[in-house]
Amino acid sequence: MSRRRSFRQALKRAVAERRLLVVPGAYDALSALLIERTGFDTMFVGGFPVAGARYGVPDIGLKGFADIAAAVRDILAACDVPVLVDIDDGYGDVKNAVHTVQSYERMGASAVFLEDQAWPKRCGHMAGKKVVPAEIMEAKIRATMAERLDAETLICVRTDARAVLGFDEALRRAERYINAGAEAIFVEAPESIDELERLARSFDVPQFANPLVGGRTPILSPKEFEQLGFNAICFGLETIMHAAKAMKMVLEDMRAGTFALRDQGMGFEEFKALVHYDRWDRIDNVYGRPENLQPTTAASHSS
Repeated sequence: MSRRRSFRQALKRAVAERRLLVVPGAYDALSALLIERTGFDTMFVGGFPVAGARYGVPDIGLKGFADIAAAVRDILAACDVPVLVDIDDGYGDVKNAVHTVQSYERMGASAVFLEDQAWPKRCGHMAGKKVVPAEIMEAKIRATMAERLDAETLICVRTDARAVLGFDEALRRAERYINAGAEAIFVEAPESIDELERLARSFDVPQFANPLVGGRTPILSPKEFEQLGFNAICFGLETIMHAAKAMKMVLEDMRAGTFALRDQGMGFEEFKALVHYDRWDRIDNVYGRPENLQPTTAASHSS
């Protein structure tokens, strides 16, 4: 049985200790195992890496709840690290948002991001986004807060209004969403250090940052984000970007016939350990070998 801890408690500890909670992104079960083995307290499952890794498409609303949920289910089954799941806009109206939150709770997720983009949504650092009226988002916040299955489930709310309506409107929306019940806030893609500073001192609830290499937000070190006053930082794309680059390099090396990178990958024994080969091999040896099979004697019945 899973002994998965709570994302809320990991964030609460980080806030109490005045340190930044670093949340790496998992896009499949293997990346989740690596995050767990490296010793991170939490992980994040975002739509951008899942859409790209699992389906080979961009994060522009081409995949819905069932598609992303398949990847989330794999990740949750692979490890016991608390998981924060990006649920986009909840995939519809208030009832869809509640259904999405409850479905992920049943899988084992203990935190979600709910955003105010209009469907079809886009990656937060892409152009062409639209946002719904704030009243619609407030209704989703109230509904998911009231109808979540477990009060421990953290409802984090994201606004994409910065790119659409300006920074001041993004701040106003964040305040409205907090008043509607949001327990943590995430203003997507601030565009300057000044905006980051203003944002960090604007609200009392935990705040997330989400810098992206090549994106709109200034790239600062985790320590600098911590000093500004942010409580958590999601590196949702770092793992998939590096994995994609590494695979591209080894395939080009293979295609060229040089095989110069052959010995630079993970070793066979290390990979076996990562996927828990020894555990499954033990089960096979204890129960599955012919010499260990014990026939069950059927009870005789007299006529």
